Amino acid sequence: MADTLRRLGHVINEKRVRRLMRVMGLESLAPKPNLSRSHPEHAKYPYLLRNLAVTRANHVWAADITYIPLMSSFAYLVAIVDWFSRAVLSWRLSPYLDAGFCVRALEEALSSWGQPEIFNTDQGVQFTSEDFIATLVARGVRISMDGKGRCLDNVFVERLWRSLKYEEVYLHDYENPGEARQGIGRHFAFFNDERPHRAFRGKWTPMEVYRASIEEQLRPAA
Repeated sequence: MADTLRRLGHVINEKRVRRLMRVMGLESLAPKPNLSRSHPEHAKYPYLLRNLAVTRANHVWAADITYIPLMSSFAYLVAIVDWFSRAVLSWRLSPYLDAGFCVRALEEALSSWGQPEIFNTDQGVQFTSEDFIATLVARGVRISMDGKGRCLDNVFVERLWRSLKYEEVYLHDYENPGEARQGIGRHFAFFNDERPHRAFRGKWTPMEVYRASIEEQLRPAA
């Protein structure tokens, strides 16, 4: 911004630009809250997905949290994704960055879609919380966690966030969480059931791939 103003003939430096942008309420779309802060007393688990061939639905699920800008605040979104099909199995939006909404999203996914063999997250305090871990342990699900600072360990969810934000969130100024839920729900329905995914050569949607894989697993062996 400072460089652009200088090209227009203004005498200005970066410090003044930052101050004026702050006064006017102008800010970057880049995320600012730290959503992956770990807790020093919570247990951490090794990353189990390196060189793993994910070959079927419910083999690996992954979860992540991102922030959603509102007119005067933020909300926080968690989604649970099946790695094989890229299908969004559940999601929750919350004004608070606590473990509760993540646990509720997990319980919904488990009750609706069965359970994975492996569940992968980052080392954020929400995912290392006692309630979240206990829900997975009670089901016998193996727990995997990204290396610290390695966002690419959960690359499919990161790509989902990019699609959601550039195709939905950044195009709308949500005034409140209710509007955000409507928009996000609309986008995830489109993502899951309407648009063929590039990972499947543009022929099938994530939910088509997910359901076909589950049906194949349930089919009796010849």
